[in-house]
Amino acid sequence: MYDELQQPEHGPLAGFTVGVTAARRADELGALLQRRGAAVLHAPALRIVQLADDSELLAATKDIIQRTPDVVVATTAIGFRGWIEAADGWGLGEDLLARLHKAELLARGPKVKGAVRAAGLTEDWSPSSESMAEVLDKLLEEGVDGRRIAVQLHGEPLPGFVESLRAGGAEVLGVPVYRWLPPEDVGPVDRLLDAAVCRGVDAVTFTSAPAAASLLSRAEERGLLPELLAAFAHDVLPACVGPVTALPLQARGVDTVQPERFRLGPLVQLLCQELPGRARALPIAGHRVEIRGHAVLVDGALRPVPPAGMSLLRALSRRPGWVVPRADLLRALPGAGRDEHAVETAMARLRTALGTPKLIQTVVKRGYRLALDPAADTKYADV
Repeated sequence: MYDELQQPEHGPLAGFTVGVTAARRADELGALLQRRGAAVLHAPALRIVQLADDSELLAATKDIIQRTPDVVVATTAIGFRGWIEAADGWGLGEDLLARLHKAELLARGPKVKGAVRAAGLTEDWSPSSESMAEVLDKLLEEGVDGRRIAVQLHGEPLPGFVESLRAGGAEVLGVPVYRWLPPEDVGPVDRLLDAAVCRGVDAVTFTSAPAAASLLSRAEERGLLPELLAAFAHDVLPACVGPVTALPLQARGVDTVQPERFRLGPLVQLLCQELPGRARALPIAGHRVEIRGHAVLVDGALRPVPPAGMSLLRALSRRPGWVVPRADLLRALPGAGRDEHAVETAMARLRTALGTPKLIQTVVKRGYRLALDPAADTKYADV
């Protein structure tokens, strides 16, 4: 397991901190982000009920064995495999497979087909699009009135799927594979929330709708929901693996980014494009300075900066080239109190971290300014 917060090597995400809310495959996602330079803050927003301990799955399995459904819809490979393994553990594996042999078996996509065939079964149909909407269209075209349809659920909402089948007259049995519950330890989630509202993370990733809903719910419990939504609206990028995952956020008015292919790799690649594109780059004292979340690129060289220094740098960059009074910079320092000497101390450390002291000029008795190149003065005068 990777550390909760690590400082990685230079890469396209160097200087950025990304929150990971996943419970399943969190290690894989965290490793992908770190290899590209991101610092990772892991906060599993939910936990998965172990299949062997899931009384609801056991009840659904017995129901299917007692009354064979007309149709079984398999939605995920890992969920289908887990279901068969859990049934074996309960001594019901052979009986379950016998019933599935008799049912019309629909598999959503090639990975699910592989899991179905590995269990010794053969799917009757699978959509090329991997879309549940296409599965629904096929079922409704066939007619579902009076049919008993078992749908393997996997913790994600299926908007309108079950409701449409029931409206068409079907009896729908949900098979709850991988139910989600709130995490037993909410400490990491609270740390992620605190970091998000304080802009201590640059992006938060979501790989399941329940994780998104859980984070929003915890924020509401703590009275932080308005602040979290404001952070997502302006400074913290919410990145979802796909449109279903984004639904709880969209319901709160949050715009998200999503890759074209709903996989972890494309999600990370999307962050590699989006986050550097959101970073501010300025021509300062003959250098190109790009201000990232917890570091600065000076002519492409990564310069980690302490949190106090980043607060000062952001305050200066809001009006590049203009003098920012010490009093304003003091207010930008978290927990600095009223002593303006704290500004001088933090500024000295910032200059050391940047490795190029002349980037920031001292204006005697007034404050500090970024030494914006003369050619850029007009462009940034009204920023």
